[in-house]
Amino acid sequence: MIMKSVKVNTQVGLHARPATFFIQKATEFKSTIWIEMDERRVNAKSLLGVLSLGIVKGMEINLIADGSDEVAAVEALASMVSKDYID
Repeated sequence: MIMKSVKVNTQVGLHARPATFFIQKATEFKSTIWIEMDERRVNAKSLLGVLSLGIVKGMEINLIADGSDEVAAVEALASMVSKDYID
């Protein structure tokens, strides 16, 4: 299991369209992936789970992965949310 704290820098956080792109990337990995924020943990492959956190620009989140490609998963997802725009 691996965990990485990352500051969300995308202009609108992880709402609607950016969340969809984030989830699409997360589903490319075999590992189980979670987002943790304020003592809440949700499945990073679940749109409702990600949206329920209400993540906006400037918030600090923890990305947690467990599986055969956990390091690659966390690095790829951390890179996405630390940019200004998710494409």
